[in-house]
Amino acid sequence: MTLNETIARLRAGHLMVRDAQEWDELSTDLGRAYDSKDDELIEQLQPQFLQSWRTVTRYVLRDTFDSAGIAVTDPSHPWGIATLTAKGTSCEPLLCHADEASTERASAATNGGLQLLNFADTMTNYTDCLTRLFDELD
Repeated sequence: MTLNETIARLRAGHLMVRDAQEWDELSTDLGRAYDSKDDELIEQLQPQFLQSWRTVTRYVLRDTFDSAGIAVTDPSHPWGIATLTAKGTSCEPLLCHADEASTERASAATNGGLQLLNFADTMTNYTDCLTRLFDELD
């Protein structure tokens, strides 16, 4: 399977669950909940947000990643989608901006200022990750 085929299936798999606007609305709503420190809304939205991204990656796209030679395991970062590994190289697409990805910033996000990615930016982040892995597979 090629990089472009994998990216197309990745995008299609996520769009089967929600359209891009719904992904964006969920991201925006969760970001606003963090900004306003609305713990009740965070508890309502965060699990479905994370679980949706993670479930599509782990289960819906299982055959796609298997065909590409990419192993999928649980993320190590609280805003990670999954850890993807090919030939000893791993990467983890994130759902927040990279400058918030450090442990200190991620934990500080609960105090406001979290900037979750929209659907297009998440797909770009995912594509960058897959590109690094496909470089290892060549």
